[in-house]
Amino acid sequence: MSDSVDSRNDERPIGVVVLGMGSVGTEVVRILTESADDLRERVGAPVVLRGVSVRDVSRPRAVDPALLTDDPAELVVRDDVDLVVELIGGIEPPRQLILSALESGKSVVTANKALMAVHAGELSEAAARNGVDLYFEASVGGAIPVIRPLIQSLAGDSVNRVAGIVNGTTNFILSAMAETGADYDEVLAEAGRLGYAEADPSADVEGYDAAAKAAILASIAFHSRVTADDVYREGITAITAADLAAAAKFDCTVKLLAICERLNDGGAEKISARVYPALIPLEHPLATVNGAFNAVVVESENAGRLMFYGQGAGGAPTASAVMGDLVMAARNRVYRGRGPLESTYASLPVASIDDVPTRYYVSMRVADRPGVLAQVSGAFAEKGVSISAMRQEGAGEDARLIIVTHRAADRAQSETVAALEEMDAVIKVSSVLRLEGTNE
Repeated sequence: MSDSVDSRNDERPIGVVVLGMGSVGTEVVRILTESADDLRERVGAPVVLRGVSVRDVSRPRAVDPALLTDDPAELVVRDDVDLVVELIGGIEPPRQLILSALESGKSVVTANKALMAVHAGELSEAAARNGVDLYFEASVGGAIPVIRPLIQSLAGDSVNRVAGIVNGTTNFILSAMAETGADYDEVLAEAGRLGYAEADPSADVEGYDAAAKAAILASIAFHSRVTADDVYREGITAITAADLAAAAKFDCTVKLLAICERLNDGGAEKISARVYPALIPLEHPLATVNGAFNAVVVESENAGRLMFYGQGAGGAPTASAVMGDLVMAARNRVYRGRGPLESTYASLPVASIDDVPTRYYVSMRVADRPGVLAQVSGAFAEKGVSISAMRQEGAGEDARLIIVTHRAADRAQSETVAALEEMDAVIKVSSVLRLEGTNE
């Protein structure tokens, strides 16, 4: 008999409880029930559902009613429970429930991006202190495996940049605007009708959801604690059909990007973590990611560019990621192992957006008279911002000027825009977007 078999815990059942039975929780419970035999073989012991926490136990659900409870605090500390799956969402009570589970010696799997973006340090310390696992693959990218590759597959490499489309709602909206030419409000309404947007879509369209995911990715990629408050954030509510049309003329499209990268500021390393809508060239791999799909591109020192693509949300896709974590945590219980611990040894500071080198796309209505181009160009030159491309459209009151810059500190770019808004020759600065995915 091999050493690995000798180390097993005599096939004692692994007791699992699920907190929350929404779309993801329902799928997790289904898989646990329908795939019990396969899970036993993969884990090395029976995986037994001990209970499910819901708000209303009287509501009919696709699970044995005897397993339902509205007391999650009691459920997570039971002696017959080894593993807690948290799918409630939000900060409280999940934070306290997870802490109670960890302190009681239970491993935890969560899909809670909002919680992990703020309290990952506290929860990771509790897991380490009690010798248990904390897994959260499903908190970023739904079914896309990106957290585990960053933690494990690239553990011996140095990650320089992580950039991606990590919110399906905003990607659906921007893709539909680009395809149909419809305005933001019209497409948002359609996204709501199709179930891609919540009744209150602000967490998605204002970039909060993507910022939470960016914090998680940056923390892992750069071995430093980054919280959602550290992430610079802009949403897509100001994007217009005209922006998409203008982007197409530059062979670009517009996507809401979460960008985490390592910066070298005069020899001192820093982290940039930011979320905003940006132009990207049509040949960039992220430009072809449409609809509600997600994709993350990782660039590392030795592996080069890696891309992870797939369903970014939904009950079954997210449950797939949850179950992957569940199997790993359960195996560790059976074979008395541990998953990777939190790595924050680098402790790199997060750079202000002002100091991040970016490129700008600026669209403005201007007076149609001699000398305007020289005035506008002078405003950019005064701040040390070089112009890469310039396009003038229309005439008279409809004269429109579009400028794309070379890379410069974001502070210089934004100060240039502020100066343009004060110029008599500029009637209105209609749109300001950043340009990503180029080397200029």
